[in-house]
Amino acid sequence: MRDFYITTDSNSDLPQEYVVKLDTTIIPQYYSFGNTVYGDELNMAPKEFYERMKNGELPQSQANNPAVIEEKFRAILNKGCDIIHIAFSSALSGSYNNVCMVARELTDEYKDARITVIDSLNVSLGESILVIHANKMKQHGASYEEIVNSLEEIKHHINVQFTVDDLFHLQRGGRVSKATAIVGSALNMKPFLYVNNVGGLSAAGTARGRKKSLHTLVERTKASFSKDTNIKLPIGIVHGNCLDDAKALAEMIRTELEVDEIIINDISPSIGTHAGPGAIGILYYGQKKQAPK
Repeated sequence: MRDFYITTDSNSDLPQEYVVKLDTTIIPQYYSFGNTVYGDELNMAPKEFYERMKNGELPQSQANNPAVIEEKFRAILNKGCDIIHIAFSSALSGSYNNVCMVARELTDEYKDARITVIDSLNVSLGESILVIHANKMKQHGASYEEIVNSLEEIKHHINVQFTVDDLFHLQRGGRVSKATAIVGSALNMKPFLYVNNVGGLSAAGTARGRKKSLHTLVERTKASFSKDTNIKLPIGIVHGNCLDDAKALAEMIRTELEVDEIIINDISPSIGTHAGPGAIGILYYGQKKQAPK
């Protein structure tokens, strides 16, 4: 039986310790300030990235590079191994389609190889939870097919709820109107968004003030947990250069929910381009994805 690797992209925000521990190949996603492109050999610390945004610079996100995907996949295939790739939501980027295109071309060349591309319908640590789950299954002896089938089922249960601190970044991305951004900012309104069941972003109301928005995130997380929740999977908290708020959110979750592990990480720049500094979110296994109540 052929061995296989579980791979993902840098939008998964998989912490470096897990990248090393799980021997995970990461496909880079790119972003740019002006004519300078970052994301692969050239990178920027998240703190610097968000400080530059805060000071008024406007980055742009870019999709992955088919040539880089091919190079990284070939390195695995040349070992005689197969690939399960967990991709950033197809509803939010063309990156999933790029990986599928490369996978088709390589499996035409490597006749015995299997490359399965999972559309995670998810973002950030939502992808990472799937990566961790797949590796746990592999460590317990699950087959390639069993892991693929499980990923296709549980991806619909990975919930992502988040709020942003600055409405103008959402306005730049077309999520809210300019008038809404101006009025909402004046009233200190913090919008909520979630990743819906087709992997896109949907709005879910507002709260006034940062403190209220954090408490509301926790309440909405509680509301979508169920008796069938798999607490063996970690809860993720991601943030745009607001670590203190992320730690406070983690303490609230530990008080309200029974969890084995909480992973806190920065929102990757290619996602942070749209969310902006101060964005914060919770990602977890719960009920099937739907609008928060």
